Amino acid sequence: MKNPLHYQLTEYDCGPTSMLNAVNYLFEREEIPPEVVRNIMLYCLDCYGLEGSPGKSGTSCTAMMFLSNWLDGFGNTGKLAVSSSYLAGRRVVITQNGEIVDALHRGGAAVVRLYYEIAHYVLLTGEKDGNILMFDPYYQTEDFEQTDIIVTSSHPFTYNRIVPLSCFNRESHELYALGKTEYREAVLLFNKKTKLTAEKTIEYFI
Repeated sequence: MKNPLHYQLTEYDCGPTSMLNAVNYLFEREEIPPEVVRNIMLYCLDCYGLEGSPGKSGTSCTAMMFLSNWLDGFGNTGKLAVSSSYLAGRRVVITQNGEIVDALHRGGAAVVRLYYEIAHYVLLTGEKDGNILMFDPYYQTEDFEQTDIIVTSSHPFTYNRIVPLSCFNRESHELYALGKTEYREAVLLFNKKTKLTAEKTIEYFI
């Protein structure tokens, strides 16, 4: 059974929430070992706030890279059919021919760092007609001023935003922009049992 994707509990836990949502999106509840949940929470929220409070600056890029590597290694143990890879810098672009959209087309998911006033992690689950299907863990029901970004609550297992591809690749700090190229990062995740490859599907090969 799949669970609905969930929202962050504080102003700071978008990183672990999005990583947990990625695992939740890719796997049935009964497949997920509690060790995965424990370690995602253990490795994230490693940044300290200005007053020295732990976690109050969220999750660092270093922690996300470490977590991606851990998940990939965990997948190799056979305890969960997960694979994970970390992208940074120029590799993090959201275009039809890019690695991220390719992963989405093959049944994968992507956790990306972008901007929602400040740096923020979200989950990407699909691409359709030039739009990215995204689950933003920051709870909001009101529409944005940007009329081309759609807020929806009708797909709780997959996405709550529909965002045009053109929003992402800006180097600004505007809503859902990826920001400056040198600071970009993304984690690509797959369920190895359901990952589409040229061998598994003629449609993907074409």
